[in-house]
Amino acid sequence: MVLSPKDVFWPTATRIIASRFPPIGLFERISGDPKDWEAYIALESLVNPRLRQEVGDISLVAPEDRVSGPGASYVMASFTHLNPKGSRFSNGSYGVYYAGREFETALRETVHHYELFYADSDLGIRRSEPMRVLAGMVNAEFLDVESLPAMELQQVLDPSNYAAGQGLAAGIRDSGAKGLVYPSVRHPTGECIAAFKPKAVGIPIQAKHLEYHWNGSRIDRYFDYEMNLWVDM
Repeated sequence: MVLSPKDVFWPTATRIIASRFPPIGLFERISGDPKDWEAYIALESLVNPRLRQEVGDISLVAPEDRVSGPGASYVMASFTHLNPKGSRFSNGSYGVYYAGREFETALRETVHHYELFYADSDLGIRRSEPMRVLAGMVNAEFLDVESLPAMELQQVLDPSNYAAGQGLAAGIRDSGAKGLVYPSVRHPTGECIAAFKPKAVGIPIQAKHLEYHWNGSRIDRYFDYEMNLWVDM
């Protein structure tokens, strides 16, 4: 299956993650040959036994694809800490960095998944944990999911069944592609990327913090700490 390449230049691609995942100090300060990072992490772990858990499995990222410096862990953690349940473009055996072209897209994508979690947990009315908004430039060539035939595109963008997307992504990732650009399923006018390599995305900076409000049946608003107010969804 051949997808058309698309140049993606987004000055402020947005990703929203839980604030409980702080920057990993090692990725912020590490330098030298990325091929030596495993040995360096092993040595550091002798002093800080929790480091391996914080860093995750560095072997999942090829040395030539690794990034370091301020903010690098926001990218690297997506690839060294796996979601065993998988996602739209991963079966859980590898990591993917997801981001939206606009803040509204990233917001609606994460709200959807938190709504599923709260509905399954039956925790009653509550506020979410603080969320960290990341913004950074993306300037790379991705493969365009919209270049698929209509029926295949519909399957890949299925709102709840990720089988087709995972099957598509596995072959594309194995071919060495940087990632995919695709229409957001949760925000009709939005676009998203699914990057398979850390170097396919720029290192983001923290923009602001949010909290989501679950009213017992849906997330109906979020608190923007920068503006110090609740915003209705």
